[in-house]
Amino acid sequence: MLMVERYIFRLAAVAFAACLVALTAIIWLSQALRELNLVTGKGQTILIFLEVTLLGIPALVMIIAPLALFIAILYTLNRLNSDSELIVMSAAGISPLTILRPFAILTLIVCTLVGTMTLYAMPESFRSLRTLISKVRADVVTRILQEGKFVDLDKGLVFHFRERLQGGAMGGVMIHDSRDPRLHSVYLAERGQVVEVDQATYLILEKGSMQRQESGQRGASLIAFARYVFDLDQFEQAGGQIQFKPREWRTGELLFNLDRSDSYVRAIYGRFRAELHDRLTNPLYPLATLAIAFAALGNPRTTRQGRGQAIFGAVVALIAMRIAGFAAASFAVRSAYGVPLMYLVPITATGIAAMMAWRSVRPIKRSQAMDRLWDLVSALAMRLLPSGRRSAA
Repeated sequence: MLMVERYIFRLAAVAFAACLVALTAIIWLSQALRELNLVTGKGQTILIFLEVTLLGIPALVMIIAPLALFIAILYTLNRLNSDSELIVMSAAGISPLTILRPFAILTLIVCTLVGTMTLYAMPESFRSLRTLISKVRADVVTRILQEGKFVDLDKGLVFHFRERLQGGAMGGVMIHDSRDPRLHSVYLAERGQVVEVDQATYLILEKGSMQRQESGQRGASLIAFARYVFDLDQFEQAGGQIQFKPREWRTGELLFNLDRSDSYVRAIYGRFRAELHDRLTNPLYPLATLAIAFAALGNPRTTRQGRGQAIFGAVVALIAMRIAGFAAASFAVRSAYGVPLMYLVPITATGIAAMMAWRSVRPIKRSQAMDRLWDLVSALAMRLLPSGRRSAA
């Protein structure tokens, strides 16, 4: 790699890394604020909160990396143009391909990063996140140990306790059970304690009363008890097998282990099809990003030539390409004819932008060739002229 190429690559790589880290951190922070309910509302630890939020980073990187690459290339080319470095390079005989090469190397690195995220890291993170969220929702013990809050243990079952006592016990326990529409029950106890016996979890109520009222009757029965036991394992919501969504399937499973005879797969087969091809086409978008950015600012410009219009056109082209890609993926969910369109969008955008970039530098080469041809014709004409006329000329 030439010194000029190393210089351009260093500028673009630093700008890409800065954009990627900054944008990922901003979006991750906004997502993390939405998950604060895990700590404040569901009684989970800060470690669970960090694990849930960090598992979304591969998906963020997959989306942000092409955008960060686009910003980095535009920034680098605009800086080289502003400092007249591109003009000097062109005057020194450095070809546009030499200037393009460091950007192409960086783009291949980004393609590898996006491919790794979308084909492997993202589905694995989604699977882990789904499993963790299911465990959080099924963690009944954690949910009931929230002082002063009314917690829904199940549909029609509300739990509340007034204060936490010494030894982990709960004081002032109330349970309202309306799961059976024909019978409503209210449990009140001075003390409650969560215990585990033979890997089973129970809530023991002490010194309390149970009030029951059947539907259609005015009176209610009141039963006092010294001890009453609730089986908390009946409220576990993650006891069954987790049904993973298409985005949570591994890429190998989508390619080789997709059973179309399965009722779940058959019902949403279009989503599985679109998900697979979306993962395969995502690494193509950084190439289109490079072509669009280089077509806009790859040609050397003087300080009198405005670059704002070129940058605006590149941004519009990038947005149009992404919208077309989303539309093709949506169409692939409904019809198999949308699959070729998913590949056609980034490939067509790359081809059109590459042609525009080539045409933008072609006039320079054509002008130089015409100048050489004119010098050759002039010299030949001078030789063919008679000596008298040649001296007069």
